[in-house]
Amino acid sequence: MLISVYVPFVVAAVLAVLTPRLAHVLPPRRAAWALVCAALVTAIGWAGALALLAFTGVAQIPEVAEEGRWSVAALQAEDPVYLVVAGGSALLLAVGVVSLAVAVVKQARLLVRARQERARLAEEAELVVVDDDAPMAFALPGSPGRIVVSRGMLRCLTDREREALLAHERAHLRCRHHLFQILWRLTAALNPLLRPLAVAGGFVLERWADEEAAQRVGDRKIVAHAVGRAALASAGASFPTALAATGGAVPQRVRALLAPPPPRRTLLLVAGGLLLAACCASLANAASDSDQMVDSAQCAAYTATAAAPSGGEHWRGPDFCFRD
Repeated sequence: MLISVYVPFVVAAVLAVLTPRLAHVLPPRRAAWALVCAALVTAIGWAGALALLAFTGVAQIPEVAEEGRWSVAALQAEDPVYLVVAGGSALLLAVGVVSLAVAVVKQARLLVRARQERARLAEEAELVVVDDDAPMAFALPGSPGRIVVSRGMLRCLTDREREALLAHERAHLRCRHHLFQILWRLTAALNPLLRPLAVAGGFVLERWADEEAAQRVGDRKIVAHAVGRAALASAGASFPTALAATGGAVPQRVRALLAPPPPRRTLLLVAGGLLLAACCASLANAASDSDQMVDSAQCAAYTATAAAPSGGEHWRGPDFCFRD
């Protein structure tokens, strides 16, 4: 446990450094699913490792040890984790849980707000054109999802570019990209090292929708022109409850659309999978070591109690602790 419990922290740090680059070189759809797996595994590993480290400190509290019927001295001998490390881990875990709860409430409010905005729309069709000169275009997730475009935005684009813009927004709705966003934001709230992953995830979703639109329209340059013009026209606009074609790093998206589609890069995905597997294996090993540590401490407490000349009844030791 002395080494394996720290592996999830190392994996999270490595992902925080490498994720922004991987988001630009992998095909966006594959990158999005890879980032989802990485976020889930790393967040669980982070919380699990903090919990195991915190337990080593909590378990040494006399009242806790008495309730659990284990020996504090045996615990300290089996797993000599400094109390300052255990206390810091407990604090980080508490802060992470509170941050996660706040993020859950925030995301729930955004979904409610999106539902309210959908309810205000008079039309029941998927596409809603609002009579507004301000250029805007975005997708409101839900059941059903809605695409909102202003007349000002439509006037800024050609017919083919309008088709590309709508294909982009439909891709957001069809692929349920808002669920990816919610998951990344929640895991980043629990584990602050995953914040770069959440930012990269937002870019990947826009690239995914760009590629879907390029396949639908059949012309990558048209989609690039539509993205660029829409972003310039709606500069400064923000739609926190929606997915907009003008989101993400627009210059990088345009450059990617003007280049050939990215290669599959299966080797990178395999390497990432091995890294996540190492995170899972190390956490499982640390949990197993922690369980064995508690068993040994309980056996030590039972042996000491049985050997004490008190003359009274002794508590029955655990089934795994045998005497000669």
